[in-house]
Formats: sequence, C-alpha cells, structure tokens
Amino acid sequence: MTDFNTIIKGEVPVLVDFYADWCAPCKMMPPILKQVKDQLGDKIRIIKINTEKNRAISEKFQIQSIPTMILFKNGEKAWKTSGVMQATQLLATLKYYIN
Repeated sequence: MTDFNTIIKGEVPVLVDFYADWCAPCKMMPPILKQVKDQLGDKIRIIKINTEKNRAISEKFQIQSIPTMILFKNGEKAWKTSGVMQATQLLATLKYYIN
C-alpha cells in the first residue's frame, strides 16, 4: 500500500484501472488505455490494480464492480467511473482534469 500511496501522490495525475483476470469487460481496457496513454503521453500515468491480489486497496476505494477507474491528482481522488469507456470518451474526461 505504501508504494501505491507514493505513486498516486506524484505530480503527474494517475489513472488507476481496477480489474480482475476473470473479468471479460476488464480485458477490453488495455487497448483503450494504450490509446489514452499514446495521446496524453507524460501528462498521465496509468497503472493497473488486480482487485483480487490487492484487496486492501480495493476495499479502501470501495471498488464494488470492475472495471473501475479512478483518477488521482496529488493523492486525491478527482474522478471515478465503473464500466468500459471508449478511448474518445475517456480522453475527453481526462483532459478536463489534466489541462
């Protein structure tokens, strides 16, 4: 948990993708997140958290369905959503918080 807290408190906003290996919709997210990272580059950091292997983090942020994404800015939760989002929607939302 210490490493996670250090990561989300960085200067660069962090998008956390909460997932599980068995989750079919979660498997749709990697190419979408790659498109987002390709577009935003160094303006964002994207990490994936397996909810089954990181139960404490999942419980702390009340992850009740997956995939769930949370955007952190300076260690604070700025935005949260559940379900698959298309890259264009996700980019539009993130740009609001990043710029």
